[in-house]
Amino acid sequence: MSDIQSRRSGGRAARQALRAAPLTDAIRPVRAGMEGGTFKPLSQAAEKRIYQAALDAMEQIGFADAPPSGVKILTDAGAILGEDGRIRFPRALVEDMLAKANRSVTLHGRDPKHDMILSGNRVHYGTAGAAVHLVDVENNDYRECTVQDLYDAARIVDRLDNVHFLQRPMVCRDIADNFEMDLNTIYACCSGTTKHIGTSFTEPSFMKGAFEMIYEIAGGEAAYRDRPFISNSNCFVVPPMKFATESCQVMEHCVRGGMPVLLLSAGQAGATAPAPIAGAIVQAVAECLAGMVYVNAMAPGHPTIFGTWPFVSDLRTGAMSGGSGEQALLTAACAQMHHFLGLPGGAAAGIADAKMPDMQAGYEQAHSNVMAGLAGLNMVYESVGMHASLLGFCLESLIIGDDLLGQSLRCVRGIEVTEDTVSLDVIRSVCLEGPGHYLGSAQTLSLMQTEYIYPALGDRSSPKEWAELGKPDLIQKAIKRKNEILAEPSNARLDPQTDAAIRKAFRIHLPA
Repeated sequence: MSDIQSRRSGGRAARQALRAAPLTDAIRPVRAGMEGGTFKPLSQAAEKRIYQAALDAMEQIGFADAPPSGVKILTDAGAILGEDGRIRFPRALVEDMLAKANRSVTLHGRDPKHDMILSGNRVHYGTAGAAVHLVDVENNDYRECTVQDLYDAARIVDRLDNVHFLQRPMVCRDIADNFEMDLNTIYACCSGTTKHIGTSFTEPSFMKGAFEMIYEIAGGEAAYRDRPFISNSNCFVVPPMKFATESCQVMEHCVRGGMPVLLLSAGQAGATAPAPIAGAIVQAVAECLAGMVYVNAMAPGHPTIFGTWPFVSDLRTGAMSGGSGEQALLTAACAQMHHFLGLPGGAAAGIADAKMPDMQAGYEQAHSNVMAGLAGLNMVYESVGMHASLLGFCLESLIIGDDLLGQSLRCVRGIEVTEDTVSLDVIRSVCLEGPGHYLGSAQTLSLMQTEYIYPALGDRSSPKEWAELGKPDLIQKAIKRKNEILAEPSNARLDPQTDAAIRKAFRIHLPA
């Protein structure tokens, strides 16, 4: 064997040994909370114009249908109830409440290692949605979601490095009673993952029982208030510019119970929001600012996420188009407005209009996730698993999406330019003194696991190697990984005493 061949072989063996070694979280090439913010689809002048237009809408048009409790909270703070029943917000009131708003929110996990700090351009990817169907990839079909499916999704999320939180992605269609559905949603999610959980509640009257269960899981009310590991996804507005009466009442209960709130405005451009992308952003910002005033009038500095979630329509049909380039731009621009306001924010990305995890789903999920991350979106909701414009959720797509998000996060991380990384000394050594390649260099070996990320399921083999391996199929690999995860006990299952107390107090549909 020649000297060059020997060096190449030694370099390959060293690289294989390094890849086999486990990495600490601190030196992983990607991780939760990395800084984005390099992509800005809006100019500074556009940011200011959108903000001023949102203030105009709040002051001149206002919002209908606030509950009586909300009317009192808002008018006591300085909002104006018009003869037409609409609540209007003077500019000074909005800016006073912006000054009181929490600029750095921590969303806790039941395990502290999953805590997420929402501030600046720190990026976190996770699930969300209310899919009514589960995508059955093995039968190329859709069926209704069950509480078991939700539990399985939570267990899978718990094992995925690049999915940082679980917001309920599907509705338990096998539970007819809405109160039981809300409580079983909490139970299934908490039994499946120790990451932060987001959920919604159907009616204000359900909140007492929900908090009883949550406090039981936490080990008491004080423990939950100290580390609230569940947040409320609250659609407090019905676009355009109307409060959702019961959701506002739920929100009031959540604020009083110490629960972080995602203020979610989900207009659809061309249907329930203006068709121009800029107009959809204006309405979403105005609606979320109204929610920000509402919450801070109750409890200044309450942990709140500015949830501008405007969606896009295919204007030929009026149907939602979550996988479009327009949606990717809309989400990235919303992230930019969060930074303009200095508020922790979240929006939707990663939605596929494709019905199955195919090439269409891949490009739809990838471009919006990358753009959201590059824009520095704090919470990227619906980033994995969502198909059929939010109607379907796919467990295999969730697993494949972990690879996709790893690559997205690597784009978010960007390129570090330092005296060491420009590599002049290494180039000099390799070209003038060494073998003419960098495969076995100390620099390459030191960076291959910390600078580069590798797919867990994605295939990078040559056609010859691929054939020798039996032509592995991505979907089949995802099915295999899903079955492996679900064959193991949940790492998040509740202790027997807590579980027994919850099952005694509430009707739990998952088997013990």
